[in-house]
Amino acid sequence: MTVLETARRALDTGPLCDACLGRLVADRSFGLTNDERGRSLRVAVALEDDADVSDLEPDGPCWVCEGESDRYEEWAERAAHAVAPYEFATYQTGTKVPPLLEENDRLLREEIGLDPEAGEALKTELNREVGKRLGAKADAEVDFERPDVLVLLDLATDELEVQVNSAFVYGRYRKLERDIPQTKWPCNDCGGTGRKRGDTCDGCGGSGFRYDESVEQLTAPVVLEAMDGEEAVFHGAGREDVDAKMVGSGRPFVIEVKEPRTRDVEPAELEAEIDDFADGKVAVDDLRLAAHDMVERVKELDANKTYRMDVALDEPVSEDAFAAALDELDGATIHQDTPQRVTHRRADVTRTRQVYEIEGELTGETEAELEIRGEGGLYVKELVSGDEGRTEPSLAGLLGTGAVVTALDVTDVEGEDEPFARPEYFRSADGDGS
Repeated sequence: MTVLETARRALDTGPLCDACLGRLVADRSFGLTNDERGRSLRVAVALEDDADVSDLEPDGPCWVCEGESDRYEEWAERAAHAVAPYEFATYQTGTKVPPLLEENDRLLREEIGLDPEAGEALKTELNREVGKRLGAKADAEVDFERPDVLVLLDLATDELEVQVNSAFVYGRYRKLERDIPQTKWPCNDCGGTGRKRGDTCDGCGGSGFRYDESVEQLTAPVVLEAMDGEEAVFHGAGREDVDAKMVGSGRPFVIEVKEPRTRDVEPAELEAEIDDFADGKVAVDDLRLAAHDMVERVKELDANKTYRMDVALDEPVSEDAFAAALDELDGATIHQDTPQRVTHRRADVTRTRQVYEIEGELTGETEAELEIRGEGGLYVKELVSGDEGRTEPSLAGLLGTGAVVTALDVTDVEGEDEPFARPEYFRSADGDGS
């Protein structure tokens, strides 16, 4: 069937707008809008049939789209108004077409003998035509994978919904004081409510948290305020013990801000604001705007770590015995049952982890200092104490005396195949990859 025959049959089905006529042959020409295709076909049929083109004009609303093809500019205006409160560089539009209009599309093709998939669907045209108008009004680029904003048009309800995707800030934090958890720690006594049996919880003083502050609470509020979002979520590349400092190169993290109204923030200024807000308890470095998949990269980072620790021994040991124990642990494969201190929240399994390097010295009759570089997941406190035989070998076991860590610092977190230098995981302030 020729293009003109297709158009002639379609025009005989009832009132048909130019866009719906043109959509039937959208896959047979390029460089024209469907509206332009339909107008050209209407004129061509009139010329071939020696008819007046006005006689081929629809004498009422289009029976296929019911006038929706005339509303592209209206939808685009509404969409631009809806997204105006948000700063964004990329967008996408989507359309929910009522079943009746989808059925009209199918019936038109069936009646004139076209394949049901021929041409272009109304939904596809709406997405494109409204989308390109919105992009021009908002000075933004379409992104079909992960746009900053997604505008959804519902033709049945005549409503419009805006979905704003999260913004992400990557960095490394250093925790400079002990007894600060990485994230908010709800009080165990009251379950985070601040109340117990109707009274103020004694365990947390009514705050709902076991600790007054966390790395999250000392960093995320600044980013949330700068981006004017609804909520901030902290994602860390693992976590150190509450009583451990995180120093040296710092630990990678991402702060996710949900529904941000501002994305164009200056990382260097944000660093200074966080450091000031944290008041010497936490410091951040290397802040950068990140892409969404950085959260997964950070959370799945298989990080080796380096630790510095003070150790207290139950009994004095000789320097030779201490050196021999370190030699035994250097490069050793360690078998560890889940430590007793965390079995209430982690499965009790046996793991094997590697000690890559260990060195240290006695600093007193019953005091020592150690530096350990180990595989991610190595429980270094238990490497020292033995955890009542649940870790083998251990420093305490090799020395034949009790040993405990009295101060612990994480000095380096390094990931194998670390992604944090790769430009594809970051964004510039204007929203482009950089």
